[in-house]
Amino acid sequence: MHRHGSPGHGADHVLPLIVSSSLALPVLAGELALGTWQSVVLVDTNVDNPRRTVRVSFLRG
Repeated sequence: MHRHGSPGHGADHVLPLIVSSSLALPVLAGELALGTWQSVVLVDTNVDNPRRTVRVSFLRG
């Protein structure tokens, strides 16, 4: 039995095993350098907390 959140919320704890919680994306000349079929998505299956914060950091190499 899962002790907090809505019924079925336990799956939200397993999701990070499948989907990474962080990502490094190359940027060339101010544009994302993604492959032809690549895209960036945000996945949040937890409906108990509708407010989220996304942190974006830029490192210059």
